[in-house]
This record gives sequence, structure tokens and C-alpha cells, in this order.
Amino acid sequence: MIKVYNTLTRSKEEFEPLEPSHVRMYVCGPTVYDYPHIGNARSFVVFDMIRRYLEYSGYRVTYITNFTDVDDKMITRANEAGITVQELAARFIAEYYRIAKELNIKPATVNPRATEHIDDIIEMVELIIKNGRGYVVDGDVYFDVSEHPNYGILSRISPDDLSAGARVDVDERKTDPRDFALWKAEKPGEPSWESPWGRGRPGWHAECSVMGAYYLGLPFDIHGGGQDLIFPHHENEIAQSSAAYNIETPVKYWLHNGFLTIESDKMSKSEGNFFTAREVLDHFDHQAVRLFLISGHYRQPLDYNTQALEQATQSVERIRNAADTLRGRISILEKRGSGKTEADDKLSEAIDAVRAGFEREMNDDFNSPGALAEIFAFIRAINTHTKDAEKTAVLRKALATLSELLGVLGIDVSKSSESGESADESVRFEGVIELLLEIRESARKNKDWATSDRIRDRLKELGVIVADTKDGPTWKLE
Repeated sequence: MIKVYNTLTRSKEEFEPLEPSHVRMYVCGPTVYDYPHIGNARSFVVFDMIRRYLEYSGYRVTYITNFTDVDDKMITRANEAGITVQELAARFIAEYYRIAKELNIKPATVNPRATEHIDDIIEMVELIIKNGRGYVVDGDVYFDVSEHPNYGILSRISPDDLSAGARVDVDERKTDPRDFALWKAEKPGEPSWESPWGRGRPGWHAECSVMGAYYLGLPFDIHGGGQDLIFPHHENEIAQSSAAYNIETPVKYWLHNGFLTIESDKMSKSEGNFFTAREVLDHFDHQAVRLFLISGHYRQPLDYNTQALEQATQSVERIRNAADTLRGRISILEKRGSGKTEADDKLSEAIDAVRAGFEREMNDDFNSPGALAEIFAFIRAINTHTKDAEKTAVLRKALATLSELLGVLGIDVSKSSESGESADESVRFEGVIELLLEIRESARKNKDWATSDRIRDRLKELGVIVADTKDGPTWKLE
């Protein structure tokens, strides 16, 4: 049974979707005004991993992640660049898709844009006003927080604290300083649409409420996003949806990932202490970047540093080497036949153990670092037993299990390196090494020590370390 930490209840709960075998999931996507930083990418990867594990567990997942393609930041940036908001959005939506591909993120069921749902947003705002929870001032529409008794249910921020914070940026036209915009009246040079309150554009919070309801219905199972979205964005989503559609809460489970930090400070564009996802992906192996982003539990902070990325790169190489070792051994046995040894039993036991351990960890609120620990224990077993294994069926099962479980985490072992070395090329490499060792063994039997030493020394220069054992030679990459 999967358990998830629900921000709404501040507790782990058994996961039971509203509809058996079908999970409806909405994750807040980027505001497409700039390159996403690597902290944003953590959220992309985390919820992709959660989606993958739910699918692995037998659920059909409808996965929606949106683009906010009109808001204050976009208008400011477009004006600075001398282009339209639509042109700015197109540029950075394309960049998101590029990053998603490089991080091996599965395509969403739908990637809706806020501007595609203006009529639906207007309809929701009309319902909020009709139900006595919203009011109009000079073409702006505000949500009346004082009429919503459960406001603060997600963030657990007290009404007094909310009022104190709201007064920092006071607007005398509001009934209550906590009230927030559902619709913003047109200003010169801004994109706008016709509405019952005059030309204007939607408030940020209204967009996600509408798109979640439109594609998933209400209530739905999972709403995800970064911890910084708990308040005000997700709090306001709950208030809007409840007020418009007369529902207590629009979502059963609220999941939030922790911040990516730099020296324990939150990574933030406003603070200037950030690296773009583009910068990081251009300098590190893409699979290593993804591995780094899931190397800590998704709810906890994760500190960004070069050493951590380098360690993740080494870990990915260990994974690839283990997969290549299995492929190479399978290739050899296919050519000369096979038998059965104790190593086959040990490898079979390791296969059963890694699956059980992986599922145990992931069932505990998607504990990816625990799942990775199980996988690396399996890799140690692969490296220990593969050279003596004789059953191709066991070796194939080990390779398939390794690939499947890593695939759930979004790590692709079908290629040996980012440069694209294929599995077939790896098998040929393994075959050449084995052929050279056969020639060397023949030379040793004929006491041709010069040839034997020459092969060993040349292989060492190429980074292949040969060790002679009582059972014959073994080799590994330096």
C-alpha cells in the first residue's frame, strides 16, 4: 500500500484514489517568462517520478501540467524585450519542452495554457460572485476572504497573520486586506479579453483552479507543486474552487516538494542565487542531473553544488557499467552455451530482494533515496556474481529488472553514455576484451609470457584492469 504525505492533513495517509485504478493528477507548471532554474526542474522531475511509480503500481494516470502564459512578470519581461507576451511565451514553452526531453520527463496528458481557458475562467469568477464570495471594483474582481471561513486550511496560517501580511501592500479598494484578485482590469499595453466587468485578464490563482477542474473534474486525487506554492497559490485555489463549485476541497492529496538550496538558502531568481536548468544541463550528463534531483527525499531541501553533480555522474557511470557487464556476459554465453552455478542462485536472490526493497521504499511516500540505495546494493551483487553466472535467463532477468526499476525513477540505461553509445556497441566492446583475454590465456598456457604481459599492459593503458584468479582472468574498467 502506497502512503503519501498530505500537506492538507500534515500526515502520511494510505493512498486511495477517488476512482479505482485511475489517478487524476495536476501539477503547477512554469510561468513562461524566463529560463527555469534548476530548482524549478526539481519539481518537474519529482512529480514525473511520482507519476511513473503510480503507473508502475498499476494505476492509469491522467497527468496535467500547465503553462501560465499571461501574468505580471510576463508582461514586464515582454516589454523589456520589445516583443509580445505571446512571443515570449512561445520561446520559453519551447525551452521547457527541450529541458523536459533532456531530463527524460514523460509528456503530460495535456499541457494547457491559461490563455486557452479565458472563457472558463470568466465563468468560474461569475459563479464566485453569484455565490456571494466575490465583488467588483473598477473592473477588478476580488475574492472576499472574510466570506470563506476555511481560508488558511492548507497553509495553517492564522487569520491575524494573514491580515498583518496583507497590510504590507494595502489596497484601500479591498473589503479586506487579505482579498486577492480573480480578474484584473485592463491597463494600457497589456493583453486583455472581454468580460462582464470590462476588458481585462485573469488573476494567477484563478487559472489553475479552472484548468484542474476542466481536465480532471472535481474533486481530483493529487495536486502537486513546490512548497512555495502552498501559500498563497494553492490556498487560493482551494478557496476559489470551494466558493465556485460548492465543494469542501477540490483535491484529496496535496503534495509539495522541498526547495533546492545553495549553501542552505532557497534558490530564487529574486535573490539572484540560482543556476538555470539550461546552464546545468549543458555542463553535466543529463541522466546525472536527474539522478541528483531525486537523490534526496522530495519533501526535504536538497543542496545544489558541483560535488553533488560530480558524484551523481559517477553513480550513473556505475549504473551503466553494471548494465554493460550484464549485456557482455549474455553475449558471451549466447555464443558458447551455458550451465548453472551458485552465482546464478545468488543473482536470482538479489533480483527478488531489489524489487521488494525498491517497492518498500517507494511505497513510503516515494522515498527515492531509499529506492536508489536498494538499486546500488543490487549493482554490487551484479558486479560480484555476473562473471561467474552461467544462465542467460537469470542474466536477462537481472538486466530487465535493473532497467525497469531505474526507468521508474526516470533513469535510462539503454545507452552507455550521453554521447549515445548504444548497447550493441557496448556488447562489441565486451566481446573484443574477452577475445584478447582468450588469446592471452593461450599464450600463458604456451609459456609465451612476453605476449601475455604485452596484452595485459596494453589493456591497462586503455583503462582495462586484468586480474588473474584460480578460476581464470577477470577484468574491469579503471
